[in-house]
Amino acid sequence: MAGRNTVGRGLACVAVAAALLAPGVAAAKDKINLVLNWVPTADHSPYYYAREQGWYEQAGIELTIESGKGSGVSAQRVGAGTSDMGIADMATALLAKGKGANLVAVMAVYANSPQGFYWLKSSGITGPKDFPGRKIGNPPGDASRVMWPAFAKQVGIDPNSVSFVNVSPQAKVPSLKSKAIDITSDFYNEHDLKVREFGDDLGFLPWRSMGINPYGNAIIVNGDVLAKKPELVKAFTQISQKAFAACVKDVGPCLKALLASVSGLDEPNQRDQWTRIKELMRDPTTTTTGLGMFDAARMKADFEMVKTYFGLEQPFEVETAYTNRFLDPSITMTAP
Repeated sequence: MAGRNTVGRGLACVAVAAALLAPGVAAAKDKINLVLNWVPTADHSPYYYAREQGWYEQAGIELTIESGKGSGVSAQRVGAGTSDMGIADMATALLAKGKGANLVAVMAVYANSPQGFYWLKSSGITGPKDFPGRKIGNPPGDASRVMWPAFAKQVGIDPNSVSFVNVSPQAKVPSLKSKAIDITSDFYNEHDLKVREFGDDLGFLPWRSMGINPYGNAIIVNGDVLAKKPELVKAFTQISQKAFAACVKDVGPCLKALLASVSGLDEPNQRDQWTRIKELMRDPTTTTTGLGMFDAARMKADFEMVKTYFGLEQPFEVETAYTNRFLDPSITMTAP
């Protein structure tokens, strides 16, 4: 009798397992909301590509990608837990963490700062010393507006000597052209578009040329999500790392996936952007230690910069703000 019961229980277990594996019966997926730093463009194409390929789904992830309104906003949302993961400028994320945001960076997208200022030479501006009294146009949540005091002090001008005008990302070039603003800040990604628009009249100053080169965009995750679901975070991070490597090798399929999901983008412009993005992704750490890896010395320097120029309302150790443990060191950024 006991033998028959044992066999019966065994058959029941087999039946349950078979039912779970049967076609049409899907395992529950973990939902992840990824809030971007801005509207989707070429630098976000790897996430769309990986989703189109089914890589996230195969790992049990149901991914929603949401347009953002600036690194400051995405850092706040991830830090508050209203979004699981996000993309944010790393210095802005450190500043948010100093204000109590519960977040951790798990992958560096830009090893170099993408920040730069643009103006028209015909306006009489030759460089930062001519910025005082001028109007800078960018969105309220723009990372460069958040970090402006650090830049101003670095170049030796009063941070309060300029006025800021709220301008959407799409209106930066038209506003500069119409002279509604004198200067705009923008990512290096869009550099070629401005060169075509303004030619030799374009003035440009990348922050990294002024000795300000903190890590740029990074993938950040809510601290509670990280603590409760580390394997989920690992899967998302390594899939995204793999997707970036695939797009570096051949961006065509990645842009195709992006354009299939996002309207209003110009494919040639996005290709130009990706060429610049690869420059921003590349440094000695990403080419030797691993694509997306943070260098401890650089992170310490970025942290000290944030403390020096902004202070921290809630002190923390920089090591708690980032981790490399979810990245695959076998995936590296290609050399030029």
